[in-house]
Amino acid sequence: MITAVIDETHAPDRTSWVPGADGHADFPIQNLPLGVFSREGESPRGGIAIGDSILDLAALTRSSLLEGEAMVAASAACAPTLNAMLALGAGPRRALRRRVSALLCTGAPERGEVEPLLVPMAGATMHLPAHVGDYTDFYVGIHHATNIGALFRPDNPLLPNYKHVPIGYHGRASTIRPSGTPVIRPQGQTKAPGADAPSFGPIARLDYELELGVWLATGNDLGAPIPISEATDHVAGLTLLNDWSARDVQAWEYQPLGPFLAKNFLTTVSPWIVTMEALAPFRRPQPPRPEDDPRPLPYLWDEADQREGALSLDLEVFLSSAAMRERHIAPLRLSCGPASAMYWTIAQMVAHHASNGCQMQTGDLLGSGTISGPEDGTQGSLMEITRGGKQPVELPSGETRTFLEDGDELSLAGHFHAEGAVSIGFGACRGVVAPART
Repeated sequence: MITAVIDETHAPDRTSWVPGADGHADFPIQNLPLGVFSREGESPRGGIAIGDSILDLAALTRSSLLEGEAMVAASAACAPTLNAMLALGAGPRRALRRRVSALLCTGAPERGEVEPLLVPMAGATMHLPAHVGDYTDFYVGIHHATNIGALFRPDNPLLPNYKHVPIGYHGRASTIRPSGTPVIRPQGQTKAPGADAPSFGPIARLDYELELGVWLATGNDLGAPIPISEATDHVAGLTLLNDWSARDVQAWEYQPLGPFLAKNFLTTVSPWIVTMEALAPFRRPQPPRPEDDPRPLPYLWDEADQREGALSLDLEVFLSSAAMRERHIAPLRLSCGPASAMYWTIAQMVAHHASNGCQMQTGDLLGSGTISGPEDGTQGSLMEITRGGKQPVELPSGETRTFLEDGDELSLAGHFHAEGAVSIGFGACRGVVAPART
């Protein structure tokens, strides 16, 4: 495992000449996340976020400002996806980060050459940063697993394998979309309590799930496991992920094979990849397991991963109804909690996924599963907050919600904090619920 490296790009006193970058909630110069954008009439290509602007990497390659590995990385990012760039691994990615940081920092002599290469974020359309060949959703939030298990299996909420193996299922890559994509209410087959037979129609119990997305940079050969000591070397960075869920469909279909149509109608991600290099100041020890919990098997245990496999990250969820937006009422914060509630680390997720020889590939996306804390106010889904719909949430407009209704806007946010470091974030991960297409 490559130890997290803190260098001049993370310096808390480094500022930028780009207007609005200093103090930006998500994209100060210490972040520099990777994404794919386009403007009207232009092809999608790679960019780097700085404040409320995007540094156009295709335009940067046409300048004389790059050389060596930084040029190799930027050139690979000129395509409509970042797959070719991610496949280069951490070295070129790190070189590009250091060079761009130097070009954007206060006092950079190249400012006059770089400034014309910036694109206002407000005038750009964001795309998925990479082509997703495969998507797997894990279940590493132990408090969510316990809470949901208690609703479906009151006498046996946490199944005995949970603390031995990172549970996951293969999702649907074709329905992953960037922030802002409408959430079209799905139709599905459900069976109401006490009903003699199931029915089909627009689902009633639409929910969200607060998750992290893990973007794979490099993969492995078929049949060759990824050792846990090398697992995070295969990771490009993180994103926010909302695994929209149809709880009424889920309750009817999940036995015996688990999630299917309840989960595959849409998955929303924030469009910027916050790189592993940017996360170096925010790596933290994985919280120790309770003494009576089993120790993971050797292929899932690495001392270095335990020392720095967790993240100093706070996650939030906000809800705004159509009536609230019409009356200019601020969104309601539904929950706020730390990402340290993950029972398994990112390295353990990757190592387990490849442990049977499964071939992982550049651009693969892994979901963490819903991240919830143990207390009220830290849950990552309405299913938990409303106790399965039994305890409605009151909105500032006087409305109530047990599950999401048409017109509702659901937003996720996440910010990394650490002493002596400048806070960075993911940017938007939002969606507005639209009526079902009947």
